[in-house]
Amino acid sequence: MALLVLATMIMVIAHQAHGSGRGSMGLVSGTTDPPIAGICSTSVSIHGYKCHEIDVETRDGFILSMQRIPEGRGGGGDTERPPVLIQHGVLVDGMTWLLNPPEQNLPLILADGGFDVWIANTRGTRYSCRHTSLQPNEPGFWNWSWDEMVVFDLPAVFDYVYSQTGQKAHYVGHSLGTLIALASFSEGLLVDKLKSAVLLSPIAYLSHMNTALGVAAAKVFVGEITTLLGVAEFNPKGEPVAKFLKALCDYPGVDCYDLLTSITGQNCCLNASTVDLFLKNEPQSTSTKNMVHLAQTVRDGVLAKYNYGNPNFNVMHYGEAKPPIYNLSNIPHNLPIFISYGGKDALSDVRDVELLLDSLKLHDVDKLTIQYIKDYAHADFIMGVNAKDIVYNQVVSFFNHQH
Repeated sequence: MALLVLATMIMVIAHQAHGSGRGSMGLVSGTTDPPIAGICSTSVSIHGYKCHEIDVETRDGFILSMQRIPEGRGGGGDTERPPVLIQHGVLVDGMTWLLNPPEQNLPLILADGGFDVWIANTRGTRYSCRHTSLQPNEPGFWNWSWDEMVVFDLPAVFDYVYSQTGQKAHYVGHSLGTLIALASFSEGLLVDKLKSAVLLSPIAYLSHMNTALGVAAAKVFVGEITTLLGVAEFNPKGEPVAKFLKALCDYPGVDCYDLLTSITGQNCCLNASTVDLFLKNEPQSTSTKNMVHLAQTVRDGVLAKYNYGNPNFNVMHYGEAKPPIYNLSNIPHNLPIFISYGGKDALSDVRDVELLLDSLKLHDVDKLTIQYIKDYAHADFIMGVNAKDIVYNQVVSFFNHQH
């Protein structure tokens, strides 16, 4: 999936750049103790912003880390500010939004623009690798796909933001963050606590993702294995996954030397020092089951729940032989949505975005805003040096127009 690819790409690059076995910021994957230095202290407070680290528990027992930036650098937190929830993609965490300087990164631009900013971190990433009863070294800890993010993670963080602010939240998602949002809205989840949604590099349909590495990875993953070499955790820095990726790089036509481009497309506007910082902090773990689910999305060309590969297992889980489809035309037609996509994006391919837009064709015309950026690829939306001028200013303006 776009993610799959992004994922695979990031993994390999990080692995090649830093050597196998080196954990993010010196952390060992699978630790149950929260890391000492959180996202607030490393990436927000140092720039003079207030920032709070928060733990939110999901209904299935995962403890998710969130960061709240309640006001801009100049203060002003005593006035009621509209909340914005920001959701990252796969194999990364909330820190990816904060790699550029404050005047170039979306959370701090929103904080300075009068918003109460909340950054989410999905299950399995380094700050959300905790559970009320399971340990990360137990296979059960990793028995989930993005379906569980739809059913448990997003509702947990939305409910918490609503409980603290009493207001409906604006939403920003990138990549997998758009997929889980679209799936949630189509199921009628969150919409009562949602004011509007911004989808950057939206992922829903992935049938046109045609990078050699992405296609090879999707083919391999859809061996309908629930675990990769018996490993429930998909840890890009671990030995089993490193071997798997090395094998992928030997596929005909796969170029692992310029991975960022071969996976995400030709990003126009990345600063080399930001990319270095990115590689120091990412990639993060996810579940192997999640990667299989993303690969199914590439292969099947539909947005559906996890396929257990056996009609009997599907009947056991869903009461039917095939996994239920997420019907995007069920998204409320009056929900304000802003979609921004790039002409060079190899993951969120233009043709797949057009399929998504087609599924929204009954949406209220005045509630759907579309931005197309000819030169942008997948990573430009979160790390582009000119993203403020091209994308983020439009996002702020969109939010300000919702009343």
